[in-house]
Amino acid sequence: YCFGPTFRAEKSKTRRHLTEFWMCEPEMAFVDSDGNMAVQEEFISYLVARALDRRAEELKELERDTAPLEQVTGPFPRITYTEAIARLQAEGSDIQWGSDLGADDETALAKAYDKPLFVMNYPKEVKAFYMKENPDDPRTVLNNDCLAPEGYGEIIGGSQREDDYDLLLARIRAQGLDEASYGWYLDLRKYGGFVHSGFGLGLERTVAWICGIPHIREAIAFPRQIHRLYP
Repeated sequence: YCFGPTFRAEKSKTRRHLTEFWMCEPEMAFVDSDGNMAVQEEFISYLVARALDRRAEELKELERDTAPLEQVTGPFPRITYTEAIARLQAEGSDIQWGSDLGADDETALAKAYDKPLFVMNYPKEVKAFYMKENPDDPRTVLNNDCLAPEGYGEIIGGSQREDDYDLLLARIRAQGLDEASYGWYLDLRKYGGFVHSGFGLGLERTVAWICGIPHIREAIAFPRQIHRLYP
């Protein structure tokens, strides 16, 4: 795994977004999509339990109601992207299949649960080229987002990675990416591959959720946002 700063040049001005944030990114050999979610589930459950055990006084100072955190144990509920779209439409949303989920969509889905929710198998057109195509529905990929409850939204994004050289190359070309720039990445599969998966956990979003902080800028010492780069 690696742990370090991540930079996003997104025009997103919300309480959930930073231009610079920190991310923990594990990559695991011989782990498929289901196993990937199992690791995420165990990881989040451990982090929450550790915070409750070792930082009870700090959570009290923050006036964090810890009752919701005490519900955070596996297994976490799982729904497919297609099921998520159907639920949102049933609640009156005009979202269509093929659109990515926004912050309001994530909040609407997660409010039905008292623990994090996995939404899996998104359309491949809205996800990165390296995500493994879903053999049961080639329109989608074997990925997941983990949505925190209480309106905090996505704290993890992960997927099984494409291990087939030809399919990976086809996806790079389909997305109009510079093939030469990904030569080293393709070489990793050129002489054979194996099932592997990975995910990224956003530190500040996770801290904000566990601590009950309303804005992500309070979860980092020197927040950089769309109109504020200098600390």
